[in-house]
Amino acid sequence: MSPDAARATETDRSSGHAQDGTRRLAPTRVLDVDPLLDDPGTRIIVCCGSGGVGKTTTAAALGLRAAERGRKVVVLTIDPARRLAQSMGIDSLDNVPRRVKGTEGDGELHAMMLDMKRTFDEVVEAHADPERAAAILANPFYQSLSAGFAGTQEYMAMEKLGQLRARDEWDLIVVDTPPSRSALDFLDAPKRLGSFLDGRLIRLLTAPAKLGGRAGMKFLNVGMSMMTGTLGKLLGGQLLKDVQTFVAAMDTTFGGFRTRADATYKLLQAPGTAFLVVAAPERDALREAAYFVERLAAEKMPLAGLVLNRVHGSGAGQLSAERALAAAENLEDSRIVDQGDGKAGLRNSPAQYGRSDSPDPSAATPEPEPSADAAAGDPVDQVTAGLLRLHAERMQLLAREQRTRDRFTARHPEVAVAEVAALPGDVHDLTGLRDIGNRLADNRRELPEPSA
Repeated sequence: MSPDAARATETDRSSGHAQDGTRRLAPTRVLDVDPLLDDPGTRIIVCCGSGGVGKTTTAAALGLRAAERGRKVVVLTIDPARRLAQSMGIDSLDNVPRRVKGTEGDGELHAMMLDMKRTFDEVVEAHADPERAAAILANPFYQSLSAGFAGTQEYMAMEKLGQLRARDEWDLIVVDTPPSRSALDFLDAPKRLGSFLDGRLIRLLTAPAKLGGRAGMKFLNVGMSMMTGTLGKLLGGQLLKDVQTFVAAMDTTFGGFRTRADATYKLLQAPGTAFLVVAAPERDALREAAYFVERLAAEKMPLAGLVLNRVHGSGAGQLSAERALAAAENLEDSRIVDQGDGKAGLRNSPAQYGRSDSPDPSAATPEPEPSADAAAGDPVDQVTAGLLRLHAERMQLLAREQRTRDRFTARHPEVAVAEVAALPGDVHDLTGLRDIGNRLADNRRELPEPSA
């Protein structure tokens, strides 16, 4: 091949076009997990994605693998299901990192579960004198805000991440993001809460106290109409006084919330941070993953790749669903295709062609009627047909997952992917987490490569 032809071929390959001009999908990039975990420059790994795709298990498996490869790791989970504690053999997790026993290797693994209200309390206690902190913690407005305000959980996850990183006690922090309705809430909610707590809107509600009388109440009604979505639970005659007391006590702390939120946001953009988007091979989960990939790119946050969980495979991939169904139908209904000798032996017999020594055809023994058992089918054939149908269903599922994966990779060919096989049961101990880590790192393809 001439140099010019070689260059043209290479151009065709890199552009994703075959030489005949048809479009083809490039092979999916493989996510290599171990170099990411081993790199001392990687200090934070954030596992994000929509709910129910295995973020908690992935975060725990990555933390365990990194620890057993020699790093000192803390896993921060915000999942209220407490599966992380169970899988790590800890009775309960709280706002304090706890050492996980039973790990192998020279590293250490610690785990903790975000206590949203306790983290908020810690922020108040750290930035106010004891008397003022006590007044804030006892304030009804603060208690409702810290326990259930929209975005508080995501903000406090960022706050706790900033605290852990500032302590510089761990080589690696693995974060399991909140189980939000939308994965984008993890990036949006801290900014929303920070904007609220910087004082502008809250101070708007304190103005009635300065105005007094009916004018003050009228102004309050205007303010409340703006805040209906966030303060609906606090309606009542005591609201204004509670807000006033809260704002007066927090006056010196408001700016700090926004400042820390911005600082942690910048930490997520730093080179030492890596985002892993976790998804299942399902349309909605991968659509959410695609949105998140695009949002991370827009925010200039470092994306390491996609972890595709619960992928189905088959050890008999050469047998297509169509062929399996056809074989099952043949076994279940023998009238479709002759399976035994049928009448072939009679057709080939000289007796059918009037040999001189053959008996009178009318005297031939009549063909026996099929028995009831034969009509019902061979039990072995029935079991085999059932297995073939199960295989056909598996191959159809695999094809759907492959198409869904291929649509994502066609849209985002730059994203490296690690596939993890669907397991028959839940992960409930370190052995299971270790198995997940091994599957993440072995670069095995559960789904076939994109076809031309």
